[in-house]
Amino acid sequence: MLDNYLFFDGQCAEAMKFYERVTGGTLKMMMKYSESPEGQCPAGSENRIMHSSIMVGDRNLMASDSPVGEHKPMQGFSLSLFYESPEEAKQKFDMLAEGGTVTMPIGPTFWAKAFGMLTDRFGTSWMVSGGEVKPS
Repeated sequence: MLDNYLFFDGQCAEAMKFYERVTGGTLKMMMKYSESPEGQCPAGSENRIMHSSIMVGDRNLMASDSPVGEHKPMQGFSLSLFYESPEEAKQKFDMLAEGGTVTMPIGPTFWAKAFGMLTDRFGTSWMVSGGEVKPS
């Protein structure tokens, strides 16, 4: 199995609650650095998230905040969501796009009835598809 782990710069809690709402997933864990059972807490990072996870179907989306001063922007990947209907894909795309940057507006393609790409307001890149196109 392959799951994803994201790193934020102090917005992890807000992002994960947003992703829980968008995906319909279930937030399973949210622990601050100050709550570490090992007592390890980078200076100035007490209220940042050390680890969080959301179950989306049978997949686990995990994330944390980088310690203060150590964050590097996300790049070189996209999270991908697929929905049975193009209408649901568009609804989820629009939710993720709010406050973000659309790089490819959602619309029909040769492989999906709806497909679009964006970077959300937290810096995460997404590809959203809906409605598979059947070969003729």
